[in-house]
Amino acid sequence: MRKTIVLSFITLDNVMQAPGGPEEDPTGGFEHEGWVAGYSDDFLLNVMIKQMSKPFDLLLGRKTYEIFAAYWPYVNADQNPFAAKLNNAKKYVASKTLTKLDWNNSELIIGDVPEGIKRIKEQDGPEIQVHGSSNLVQTLLKYDLVEELWLKIFPVTLSTGKRLFAEGTIPAGFKLLESGISPSGVIIANYERSGEVKTGSLGLEIPSKAELDRRNKLKKGW
Repeated sequence: MRKTIVLSFITLDNVMQAPGGPEEDPTGGFEHEGWVAGYSDDFLLNVMIKQMSKPFDLLLGRKTYEIFAAYWPYVNADQNPFAAKLNNAKKYVASKTLTKLDWNNSELIIGDVPEGIKRIKEQDGPEIQVHGSSNLVQTLLKYDLVEELWLKIFPVTLSTGKRLFAEGTIPAGFKLLESGISPSGVIIANYERSGEVKTGSLGLEIPSKAELDRRNKLKKGW
């Protein structure tokens, strides 16, 4: 089974919408597009280079696909460390409206999206990376189709916007694989899916009625 990895920039209050710049995704009247700009540095650049160094396929939602397809094919690969990786990668696209994909090596997921993604994961190939694609990520989390989360958590709150973990996310346990902090305070945290949620109690154990009766008898000297 191929591993699906969600790479996401998020705020402290779990917003992932439009981190890159103006007009990226103004859906819902979002007014804070480009909120990562004040935190970019060589540390984050090197993290992304490392995370995209191995072979990978891409799984993208419609909006992110259209943004990428309008930009990356025109970037000079000699001057950008990501251009060749993204342009050469196999792209799987989840969309109810697109009928034609112009970016090279792109394939539309036909029919039921969760079932289509399951079939892709069962095929031979490299890991599958998901960039952006907030609506698609909700589907992946709802159907437990994510093996790892590679998060960059920025020290900012926005109050409104599309969330990484929104309504429909199933309860799930994760294990921390790797972490770090950039000079500007961005937390790098990579998590691996790890079983179910473990529950318990940190409070004092409430004694049973029989135990209370026993203690009362001891106090009275019985």
